[in-house]
Amino acid sequence: MNIALIFAGGKGTRMKASLPKQFLKINGKPILFHTLDLFQNHEDIDKIYISTIDEWIPYVKKHVEKGQYSKVVDVIGGGDSAQDTIYRLLVRASEENSGDSIVLLHDGVRPFVEKKVITNNIEGVKKNGNAITSVPAYETIMVSEDHDVVDSVTIRDNTFLGQAPQSFYLKDILDAHNKIRNSANGYKNMVDACTIIRTLGMKAHLVDGNRGNLKITTPEDVYTFKAYLQLKEDKETFGIDR
Repeated sequence: MNIALIFAGGKGTRMKASLPKQFLKINGKPILFHTLDLFQNHEDIDKIYISTIDEWIPYVKKHVEKGQYSKVVDVIGGGDSAQDTIYRLLVRASEENSGDSIVLLHDGVRPFVEKKVITNNIEGVKKNGNAITSVPAYETIMVSEDHDVVDSVTIRDNTFLGQAPQSFYLKDILDAHNKIRNSANGYKNMVDACTIIRTLGMKAHLVDGNRGNLKITTPEDVYTFKAYLQLKEDKETFGIDR
């Protein structure tokens, strides 16, 4: 069983829009549903669970039904943080799926992950036990503790940018979350599932992502996504790039 867990509980404060960014409409469709399309239409995905802001649950359920997203099993409320939201999705999925199911954790505002990346994640879990989507960093990454003075500069050839999905066997990532939740610091500094398993001493295995798999965070990202959609439409219609 391959299960997509889509978390869409953010308030989108950096977008400075009148509604959460996952519900901004691009080409007549909310960003969240552009993301759902990728997993609904992938032949290897069996089920989808969604978490979102409590007051937006009826809206999401209405659009799921209207859009005939047959793989969506449930829409639940989010938690106090991104990781708490993901934990709730994991618990919900564990209620009716076996621990050896593969779960793909994906951000609802990453609406342009390519089909092959989803496939790579599933195959990566089967091979290595987990799969962390990433792309090589083309720009130099600098570290500054005080946001003023550069403390160190990474070697670019060894630097990657983390993306989503991040994928695991359900029993493994749920167990990892439980251990972190019961630790002294809980989810503090746990930015994603990769951080969680690395904190617990587990190996995290990279799989190739795609450059267009941006996380829509700012108004500029919306325009970039629109350009990607236009490029995709051109390829499908004419078989060429502009």
